Amino acid sequence: MSGFEHYDRELQELDNEIHRYAAICRVNLANRPEVEACLRQHHDGWAEDKARQSLRGLLVLRIKLEAEMVELGFSPPPLISPNLE
Repeated sequence: MSGFEHYDRELQELDNEIHRYAAICRVNLANRPEVEACLRQHHDGWAEDKARQSLRGLLVLRIKLEAEMVELGFSPPPLISPNLE
């Protein structure tokens, strides 16, 4: 997926997008049940549903990037800072 020299930059860019879509969807990323509910529920408006789908896709990408990093012996930083939880 990526070269090891770019993981920090890729994660930062991905996390910025995740935080942006979480704000659009009004989801607290530190609240796992809230995130899961957002991803499960269909929203009435097309724009809201599109944002929810984008958030879901970004979260899946982050999980895949984290898995790749762990496989190569890297420790991915958390999506949420410990002081925000």
